[in-house]
Amino acid sequence: MNLDKLKTTAGIDVAGKRVLVRCDLNVPMAEGRVSDATRLARLVPGLKDLSSRGARVIVMSHFGRPKGVEAALSLGPIAAELSLLVGQPVAFAPDCIGEAAVKAVYALAPGGIAVLENLRFHKGEEKNDAAFARELAALGDLFVGDAFSCAHRAHASTEGITHHLPSYAGPLMMEEINALRGALDKPRRPTAAVVGGAKVSTKIPVLENLLAKVDKLIIGGGMANTFLQAQGHAVGKSLCEPDFARTALDIIAAAKARGAEIVLPVDAVIAREFKAGAASSVVDVAACPVDAMILDVGPKSVAHLTKVLEGCHTLLWNGPLGAFEIEPFGGGTFALAKAAATMTRAGKLVSVAGGGDTVAALNMAGVTDQFTYVSTAGGAFLEWLEGRQLPGVAALTRG
Repeated sequence: MNLDKLKTTAGIDVAGKRVLVRCDLNVPMAEGRVSDATRLARLVPGLKDLSSRGARVIVMSHFGRPKGVEAALSLGPIAAELSLLVGQPVAFAPDCIGEAAVKAVYALAPGGIAVLENLRFHKGEEKNDAAFARELAALGDLFVGDAFSCAHRAHASTEGITHHLPSYAGPLMMEEINALRGALDKPRRPTAAVVGGAKVSTKIPVLENLLAKVDKLIIGGGMANTFLQAQGHAVGKSLCEPDFARTALDIIAAAKARGAEIVLPVDAVIAREFKAGAASSVVDVAACPVDAMILDVGPKSVAHLTKVLEGCHTLLWNGPLGAFEIEPFGGGTFALAKAAATMTRAGKLVSVAGGGDTVAALNMAGVTDQFTYVSTAGGAFLEWLEGRQLPGVAALTRG
C-alpha cells in the first residue's frame, strides 16, 4: 500500500455533508458508566473540527464482542459521555442501519453529532458483508477512517464501506501512521527497539521485520530467557521455549550479518516464587539456580540498556522487560522507561511505544505522557510491527 496516497478532510468542504466517522469507542465501563474516558478524549478534537466546519457527524463503532443484541454492550452510555466531552448534545441512534439510523442521521443539523448503535449487533459487520456495508454507506456522503486500532480487521465499517464512499484518514489514524513511519521507515538513526513479552513464538514476525530496520534490538521478558538458554545459559525454572532455540540463534546471526546488535540482559532478578512480595535477589544471567526463575532484568542490565539508548535517536518499544505487574519485578521496565522519558524530554530521543502491556507498564512508571507517542492500538500496532498490510489502512489509499 502506498501510504503517501492517504488523504485527510483538510481543505474539503464538508458543510452540510453527512460524514461517517469510524471510531474506536471501546472504553472501560463500570456499573453502566464509562470509567476511563481517555480514548474518547482523543477523538474529541477531530469530531469538533468536523462539527465546526458544518458537517453532520455520524460516529460508528463496535463495542466488545456481542452475540447478537446485548443491552450491556450498547453504545448509549458512551454517547452520553461523549456529549460531555465535546460540550454539545450527541444524539444516539438505537441501531446502526435501518429506519432508526436513518431517522437519527436526517434529524442532524449542520454541526450536529450522532452515535450509531454497536456495529457488531449485526453479523454483517465482522463478515464484511457487502449489503451491510452498502446500508452503512447510504447514511453518509463521505467516510473517515479514524480507528487505527481496528484497521487490522477487514470489516464492513473499516474496509467494505470504502468501496461506496469517498474515503479519508482521520487525525488519529494519521497520527498513528506518522508516528510508526517515523520510527520504522524514516527514523533518525541510530535506532533501537525494545521487544519484550513472554514468548518468542508470538513475536517471531516482529523480530524478523525489525531486524531489517533497527540498529539495536533489545530483547527482554520471558523472550530473553529463550535467547539466553540458546546461548548455553541455564535459566532454571524460568519461562522459556527450548523448541525455539534454533530460531533465537538464527535471529542473532541475521542481526550480525547486517551489522545490527541483539542486546540481552547481563544480570537478572530471580525468585523461587512467582508472587507479590516474593524474596528475590540479583544474579549474573549465567548463574540462575536450578530452582529459581528469572523475573526481571537486573541493575547492570538497566545501566547497559540506558547507555544503548543514549547512543540512539529513535526508540520503538513493544513489551515489558519483566513481570512488571507483580512487585518487585517491574523495576527494570520502569527504570528504563523513565530513562527513555528523560531523553525524550531533553529532545535527544524520539520514543514510540505500543501494545497493551507496554501501555500498562508506562502508566505504572508514570511516563506515558512523556514519550513522543504511545499507541493504544494493540493488535493493529503489533501487525504493523510485523510488516503486514492493514486492510483498514490499505482501503483508504485506494484512488
